[in-house]
Amino acid sequence: MKKILIAATLIGAFAAPALAMDSFYIVFDNKTKTCTMARSAPTDTAKFAMMGEYGSEADAHMAMKGMTKCK
Repeated sequence: MKKILIAATLIGAFAAPALAMDSFYIVFDNKTKTCTMARSAPTDTAKFAMMGEYGSEADAHMAMKGMTKCK
């Protein structure tokens, strides 16, 4: 029984970070003409335009630096 509990704990410890991965979104504000990074997709499409979805914060920052609208 002890081995099963240890195995279940180890599996949970390794699986938790993979399940907790968030997406990062580059959002363009049509009113202020600026880009921001958000953890959720924009819902107000009249005010915001989604410029892309990225798997890590570093990827989103690198992509935002290369976008001409975000400069």
